Amino acid sequence: MNPLDATHAGKTESRTAEACTTCGSRVAGLCHRLDASALDDIASDSQRFHLPAKSTLFREGDPASRAISIIEGVVKLSRLLPDGKQQVVGFRFAGDLLGYGAGKTYPFDAESLTPGHFCRIERGRLDAMLRLYPQMERRLLDLCLRELSNTQDQLVTVGRRSAEARVASFLIGLTEAHRQRGALPADLPMPMTRSDIGDFLGLTLETVSRSFAAFKRQKLIAEPGHQTVRILDMDALLRMTEGEPAEL
Repeated sequence: MNPLDATHAGKTESRTAEACTTCGSRVAGLCHRLDASALDDIASDSQRFHLPAKSTLFREGDPASRAISIIEGVVKLSRLLPDGKQQVVGFRFAGDLLGYGAGKTYPFDAESLTPGHFCRIERGRLDAMLRLYPQMERRLLDLCLRELSNTQDQLVTVGRRSAEARVASFLIGLTEAHRQRGALPADLPMPMTRSDIGDFLGLTLETVSRSFAAFKRQKLIAEPGHQTVRILDMDALLRMTEGEPAEL
């Protein structure tokens, strides 16, 4: 059974066209720049719901019958490897679309790292809306191209960059994710654990922790509170990803 069908999975919320105007997808996602008519159609055919932190949206191998847009919150995508270890595929933020792909099943697990609000729509209905609204279809293509670019950069990060450059690249990506959504607070939320970051970057927990400690010692970053990070020297982090060594 899909975890979203379970009674404990989350509370369904009322769905109105007005709710679409404050959705993260309007800023950075599939619904960006849609007109009122398109938003009305989405509101009538989709379902908005809430999940607490550490909830499963879907699991690898479940039938991919629905697409889910993140209205608010952070989601971790991961796969379980044959040796039992977790491979974090990525992190997704407000506006990102989950579970829409070429396959008939979901290729990974999706878990909310924070309390979140989400919008789900049946796959067949979304396909019909993409045909009906060319601007939405074009937006989906733009999002796919952006994700492809991010994936290519991630391959370079894991395959070529040093440990400290990988962590610097992660922090830059976290900053860019907030920038694309029109909100760049001084203290960035960072709900993923050191272990999650390591699984994403191909590093051990200890290496990630040492890198963060070194960055704080060098005053490149600060951690002013629980699960928050403040970037103090973005230029230095950028130089690090380009091959300049860090004094770890």
